[in-house]
Amino acid sequence: MTHPRQERTLIIIKPDGVQRSLVGEMIGRFERIGLKIVGMKMMLAAPDHVEAHYTLDPQWRVKTGEKSIKSYKDRGENHPHGDDPVVVTGIILDKLRDYMASGPVIPMVLEGAHAVSIVRKLVGSTEPLSSDVGTIRGDFVLDSYTMSNDDERAVRNLIHASGSVAEAEQEIRHWFTEEEVAGYRHIQEGIIYDDLDHILGK
Repeated sequence: MTHPRQERTLIIIKPDGVQRSLVGEMIGRFERIGLKIVGMKMMLAAPDHVEAHYTLDPQWRVKTGEKSIKSYKDRGENHPHGDDPVVVTGIILDKLRDYMASGPVIPMVLEGAHAVSIVRKLVGSTEPLSSDVGTIRGDFVLDSYTMSNDDERAVRNLIHASGSVAEAEQEIRHWFTEEEVAGYRHIQEGIIYDDLDHILGK
């Protein structure tokens, strides 16, 4: 049985995060809470690779469209592209491809107890406007769904984070080979998990 501290998640620092020189700030937040980097690289993502990432989950098109439509309804507005979630997501996907392929991205694999939920908490809501102060998106982004739709572009939200353990496993395989993900011991794990003997090899 796998120990909870071996849970892994994928994040991708998006082109706006790289261009705004926020890479170190974001990595620092993950490291300070006790997560371990086990994979990291910089790359230019091909549009086809980006589309494949977002459609790994066959339900993504429906769920994403429904979420976008609901965000408008919650504000008492109609979605500018109608009420069909698949149509709405098709437009979102076109914009995401352009956005994610517009410059370098930094995919990373983070490991540690409750990695998926901890990272989601640190990152904040997908829409920066709805993100709490103290989260990455809440602290560093001014964007909103309304503004990005008015500008006909993807919302600028700095970073992607896997939504579940199963999703993380799929996404890690999509962005990294097995050889690119390192298994190693980090001394701070001994403090966090009260296991210094194991970390020190005793």
